[in-house]
Amino acid sequence: MTCTRRKLLGVVTAATVAAAQAQRPSRKVWKPKLGILARFTESNLEFAKQDGFTSIQLGVDKATLDPNMTDAQAEKVKTTIRRFGLYVSSLGATQNHIQPEAEQRNRANAGFAKVIELAGRLGVPNVATASGTIPGRPLAEQVSEIVRVYTDKYFALCQKHNVKILWEPWAGGPNIATGPVGFEALFKAFGDSPHVGLQYDPSHLVWQMMDPVQCARDFVDKIYDVHLKDTEILWPVLRKVGIHPLNNARWWRFRLPGFGSVDWKGFFTVLMEAGYQGAMNIEHEDELYYPPYSGAEFTEQFKAGYRIAHRFLRQLVPESS
Repeated sequence: MTCTRRKLLGVVTAATVAAAQAQRPSRKVWKPKLGILARFTESNLEFAKQDGFTSIQLGVDKATLDPNMTDAQAEKVKTTIRRFGLYVSSLGATQNHIQPEAEQRNRANAGFAKVIELAGRLGVPNVATASGTIPGRPLAEQVSEIVRVYTDKYFALCQKHNVKILWEPWAGGPNIATGPVGFEALFKAFGDSPHVGLQYDPSHLVWQMMDPVQCARDFVDKIYDVHLKDTEILWPVLRKVGIHPLNNARWWRFRLPGFGSVDWKGFFTVLMEAGYQGAMNIEHEDELYYPPYSGAEFTEQFKAGYRIAHRFLRQLVPESS
């Protein structure tokens, strides 16, 4: 049997391609969980389930999800969540962890410790918050104090309950984790701590005139939970009044995903390339669909906003189980 040059080249080429494919690092299939933010009620969970959402972030408050609840109450909450088949990616609880006034700080630290414990009791992996801040103090001093307080007050509980503390880049809160400079300073100071990370929300970077896609790319290994919210820049207003309007004119507003300036294709490409497997929950702060709640239950117009956002996102996000 003769072996022609063409056959030999074909064998060599096939072997080369196979070797290259074998050496190429495997990439996780991008299949994130898509969900919403909500107060804990059976009605709100039922809406999430019926409308095809698979995850949820629950807000912590004394009326619907009290961190001081009994074990029996916590078990009832877990049973309800299991009944609707939803993955709770995080609990939301924001306070100033390094409040300058000692008594207020002690109360904030004790309250947040209870939230970490509640997350552990419910089997929730993350607690979303702001980093804390001491306004007017140098950045390095604030970072040092954050590291000291978290290490002293929180990390033993995080270790015990297998819970991470995640920062959302909310510049309107008690927070220095508002973008790349704060992220870099904090993560450098915390070293390789497994207890802190990001709840990434691209909308907050847009109105700060930062690049949310590049920032996500730079810190993607620290993103453990995601908020889906958009920011609309009201350019006719901004061009007239600037970013510090003397008349307090509103030059930006939060919108549903797809109604603002976030580059969703670019952002999702970053997560896709990283094989992000966590939750992405719509944070609905679009006032055109307000009010959000009647008591603790979603209003019909608020639900309509969630449905509109869901339809937009389904063009870009794969179905998940």
